[in-house]
Amino acid sequence: MNAARMAMVWTGGVALIAAASLNVLAVIGRHTGLPLKGAIELVQVAVLVAGSLALVAATLARNHARVHLILDRLTGMRRVGAERLCTALSILFYAMLLTGSLWLAMDLWGEQEVSELLDVPWRWMRAFLNAALIVVILLLARQMVERREK
Repeated sequence: MNAARMAMVWTGGVALIAAASLNVLAVIGRHTGLPLKGAIELVQVAVLVAGSLALVAATLARNHARVHLILDRLTGMRRVGAERLCTALSILFYAMLLTGSLWLAMDLWGEQEVSELLDVPWRWMRAFLNAALIVVILLLARQMVERREK
């Protein structure tokens, strides 16, 4: 595993551990009368980071969900065509997600869009997600045109 991929896995893993820990502390705090204010907002940030990095890591490893029931029965050019179609549809899906997210980002960039309790700036979280979606689309496009050795 190369250094960039390892850094993504560790960063995403730490983000998930942080999210779980924050949830545990919030539950304990609610039951002991010492609530952890803003825990939900921090968990949202951690899950966004972990999820975005997981999308990029899955794309790098070619581990996105596929309909193997059909693809594994195809051979030759039909299989190559079906895999390219599947990748093209994945690109379209992520491009539509990116379009919607960019639209929201443009509409709300100049606004004071922050979380209620901790003032977490959502614009930077949305920018992080958009960057991850762009990377996923570029990786999928590269995978679609390159020849895959089996």
